[in-house]
Amino acid sequence: MKTVLLVIGLVIALLSSVWIIQGNNFFLFKVFAPLYEQTRRETFEQSKAYRQGMIQELQNMQFEYVQATPEQKVALRSIILHRVADFPEEDVPYDLRVFIDQLRRENVR
Repeated sequence: MKTVLLVIGLVIALLSSVWIIQGNNFFLFKVFAPLYEQTRRETFEQSKAYRQGMIQELQNMQFEYVQATPEQKVALRSIILHRVADFPEEDVPYDLRVFIDQLRRENVR
């Protein structure tokens, strides 16, 4: 009988320690997950693929803007300015930067 109680006690101790460890992992994840994801996002935004892709997309939108009707230009201007808002200006080629500055001036009018 003593052995059975000892085995049951060990099982209960093992289950409770696993439960405590898992709960601890949950709380640690809750604290550190946002920091981890922020680091991943910053790493992605600094990657060459992201930067080249963004520049390509902006150049395509510039091409579409030139061919657009006045009504379409209003919508495209808003989209382009929104996309470029968080992108570092020093990474944008000069001709594209001039185009974006022109859009900003037109947006103020």
